[in-house]
Amino acid sequence: MTVRRNVTPWASAALVLTALLTTSCAGEGNSAARPAASSPSATPHGYVEGAREAAEQQSRLLLNDPDSGDTRILDLITGKAHRTAPVKDAVRLWTDGRFGYLHTSGGTHVLDGGAWMVDHGDHVHYYSAAARDVGELPAGSRAQVRSDAAVTAVTDEDGRALLYDRGELEKGRIASSRTLPGTYTGAVVPYEEHLLAFADKGGTTGLVVLDREGERVASPDVTCEEPRGDAVTGRGVILGCADGALLVRARSGAFTAEKIPYGQDVPAKERATVLRHRPGSDTLTAAAGDAVWVLDVTERTWTRVDTGPVVAANTAGEGSPLLVLETDGSLHGYDIATGKQTARTEPLLTDRKRAGAGGSAPVIEVDRSRAYVNDPEGKRVFEIDYNDGLRIARSFDLDVKPVLMAETGR
Repeated sequence: MTVRRNVTPWASAALVLTALLTTSCAGEGNSAARPAASSPSATPHGYVEGAREAAEQQSRLLLNDPDSGDTRILDLITGKAHRTAPVKDAVRLWTDGRFGYLHTSGGTHVLDGGAWMVDHGDHVHYYSAAARDVGELPAGSRAQVRSDAAVTAVTDEDGRALLYDRGELEKGRIASSRTLPGTYTGAVVPYEEHLLAFADKGGTTGLVVLDREGERVASPDVTCEEPRGDAVTGRGVILGCADGALLVRARSGAFTAEKIPYGQDVPAKERATVLRHRPGSDTLTAAAGDAVWVLDVTERTWTRVDTGPVVAANTAGEGSPLLVLETDGSLHGYDIATGKQTARTEPLLTDRKRAGAGGSAPVIEVDRSRAYVNDPEGKRVFEIDYNDGLRIARSFDLDVKPVLMAETGR
């Protein structure tokens, strides 16, 4: 694989993988409460067995070609791509920040990308370890997987939900699951040591809050017609509905649900059903035909930005441009407030005719400083500096078609 660089995107010091850090983070209490660094038995703050801690985010891209089954992990620090077990006929790839879930008709393959972060609120730890194949979940191509630090919830196409111990996944194995009672519409979403789900309530679809055993502990008085799409943000969980979205939050042990309506009638084909954002951001995007919906969770407002025919959209959040990959093969930048185009790249896609080919369409992955766009037919991934007029900072030439792509380590 060849890495083409225009400008080194990070300072060299940020590219060095550091060994396990032996200093504690600021704000973790006084030194008397921590083991002395000179003690042979001292365990560094944030220590994770088998992992290396780094000062910077350790991003990696999970890549898959459904036709050949070829799967790669592209390390964005070193620029090297590593082989992993082939997974043929995958139709979707989803990630929870560490694990990739490749959905096929026969099951869902779990891949540990070997890069993740742990957010302690006032500071963040970044880790890297060897990538590995974990195994198969008995969940088909239409299953929906959602995770938090403790559990992984798998909701199948019939609405049955199973819970897996995420700690076991981190050890490289899939433990036995626990089936939740009842059936649900859409994905069951772990949140604040509970589970959020939609269940039938007298002929309507209502929000329910479950404990980790599946028992209902709350039923906020809200309904959601045709629920589709969800995202966890720093301000709560967003759940998509036909008339807009619900913002669900936990406060002092109680759960509240607030509606964020579109404010206009929106045809079904133009609704925000697939929500994309930078992890940690409170600004969500969703392609809607020849436009993109942008949801500002902080302000509780929807903004429709008219673009052109959309292949993929994303944004880093407040102050950053809306990034839209359009069917002309180029990445476009838009000012969200005004809707005006501010930048445009050269065509990035080798085969523009297949640009909008359903679940295998290219995507835009965004982190705190870069965006990544996959060009399947060109066997390339582009790294974009979205704060510098959509400058192409690097391009990675691969030995596989990166049809499916997801970023881990965030």
